[in-house]
Amino acid sequence: MIAFIVILGIFVILGFYYIFTYNSLVKLKNRTLEAWYDIDVQLKRRYDLIPNLVNVVKGYTTHEKDVFEKVTQARANAIQVGDHKVVASAEKNVTEALKSLFAVVENYPQLKADQNFTDLQEELTDTENKLESARRYYNGCVRDYNIKQEVFPANIIAGIYSFAKETYFELDSDEEKKAPEVKF
Repeated sequence: MIAFIVILGIFVILGFYYIFTYNSLVKLKNRTLEAWYDIDVQLKRRYDLIPNLVNVVKGYTTHEKDVFEKVTQARANAIQVGDHKVVASAEKNVTEALKSLFAVVENYPQLKADQNFTDLQEELTDTENKLESARRYYNGCVRDYNIKQEVFPANIIAGIYSFAKETYFELDSDEEKKAPEVKF
């Protein structure tokens, strides 16, 4: 009878561990998704600022049509990306296009003094800072989630329920890791 109680106790403890591990995997997965949605909010804010910025710059420039098209196309391509695992490459194109736009701005001193442009530039800088913070938080959540899936015996439960690893939101090179430089 004592052996039965001991064996039953072991199964109860294993059952609680199993439930705890499964629940912690679900919690980490949902935290990772939530962190991604934080990035998505900042990206949408950034995408909403870009047309306003382009319109203000267009008002001062007349010979920079290709730059405007490049920025607009990069923004459109980034918005269309549905899979968050490939957003980093689309964001690279948006960042490069914005760099080109701000290089054009350097040639127009009166534009730098425009209050609308200054306000939009400040909002974009704020958005870039929030985006970087959201990216760091997301990558931390991905790290915790992936580690939980790899450690024994949680990896067995993760494998049974097909918990998939998440990918980090990383930029490809050191140059791309730098925020766009905006000088006025």
